[in-house]
Amino acid sequence: MFWMREAACQVSEWRAERARWRSDMARYKAARRAARKSGERMPEDPGPPPTGFALLPWLLMGMGSFSNLLQGRTPLPWIGAMGLLTFNSLYIYVTFRAFAKTTRDARSTRVALVVMGAVTCALAIVYGGSWLYFFPLLGLATGAVMRGPWLGRTGLALTALAATVSSVREGWDALNVAYGTFLSTMVTAAILSLTEAVRELRAAREELARRAVEEERLRFSRDLHDLLGHTLSVIVVKSEAARRLAPRNMDAALLQITDIESVGRQALTEIREAVTGYRQGSLATELDRADSVLTAAAVTPVIHRSGPPLPSPTEALLGWVVREAVTNVLRHSGATRCEITVEGSGLEGARERVRLTVADNGTGVTPPAGPAQPGIGGTGLKGLTERLAAAGGSLSAGPMPRGGFLVTAELPDLATETPPIASPASTSLPSASPASTSPASSSQVDPGIRPTLTP
Repeated sequence: MFWMREAACQVSEWRAERARWRSDMARYKAARRAARKSGERMPEDPGPPPTGFALLPWLLMGMGSFSNLLQGRTPLPWIGAMGLLTFNSLYIYVTFRAFAKTTRDARSTRVALVVMGAVTCALAIVYGGSWLYFFPLLGLATGAVMRGPWLGRTGLALTALAATVSSVREGWDALNVAYGTFLSTMVTAAILSLTEAVRELRAAREELARRAVEEERLRFSRDLHDLLGHTLSVIVVKSEAARRLAPRNMDAALLQITDIESVGRQALTEIREAVTGYRQGSLATELDRADSVLTAAAVTPVIHRSGPPLPSPTEALLGWVVREAVTNVLRHSGATRCEITVEGSGLEGARERVRLTVADNGTGVTPPAGPAQPGIGGTGLKGLTERLAAAGGSLSAGPMPRGGFLVTAELPDLATETPPIASPASTSLPSASPASTSPASSSQVDPGIRPTLTP
């Protein structure tokens, strides 16, 4: 009864395999028909993966032995019939398990292949003649199962076995059987290995394309978050400043309104550039914007910058950090002073690292006590942490011991051969906001730091 259950399970497995094969083939043919009707390019998919059905037609090589049994030209026909049934059953079992790596490497598959070899040798020695053609069938099954470094050794050993057994029965005709066995083993293994490699490469290409799409979506969402968050914050702050200035100084209020218009126009340009993926930010521009918006929000900006000029990629990343950090200062900190520092922080191997710090004295949302952790904060800081990590840098943000909040970004400076600027001291950055030139402005000025004016 056990063998009957095993046979029923095997038949069920064959039926399921055939159903999957038919489904894959129907889907592939439907895709080709749709491509022909629409005039599009034919799908590159080579069709459904091969299964054990691809090797079943080779069983016709045993028709000579089956014919001898039917015509009664085989002595002890019941032994030949049992041997033929056993060989065919093992062949089907092995070949159907050879197209899945888990079943191909299973011990039961290898044991069935060994038993199949023993049955082949016994039938060839006892009957000879057309029964010797079971050796090429054994080579097909072996080539379908054996992969990797053991394939060559196994193929040569099987060829030598076929030549030895065949020479006992047929003499020099054993060369044909040995050649057929070796050829069927190696060609089957080569074709199936190549087919699997092609499918794996196609799957890897599709996975890379899928990841590229996901990364592009993530890039666009981060850019859109940073652009809109900062721009809307600037518009809100300058609108509040214009509302406060309007009753007593209409000229200053009009300057703030003019800034709002220019910020809106610039935001439209940046969003278009972010969509196409060609946006390159400027650190100097972001520092000027930070000075303008902090001044308009009654936050005293103090900006230090020293060191050699930075390459465009480094400036773009640090510009994003300044934009996001200043936006968080305006939204959450309630600070009255914000200090932004850009400087070199020593050598790392042959490359100098550039450090950007943004510190405020606010009392905004306080993270849990403890050391600063990378990426602490909202979506913006998390996105910046990922960007800097991809460029070999780091970002940390957290509260300072004496109050306030500190954002620190470090990046490798790839332009180590660029000559330093004339003066290593802090440079004076021109203000991009017309509001900073208002005669009604007042600000705290530190030595070596450019003065900033508050309307």
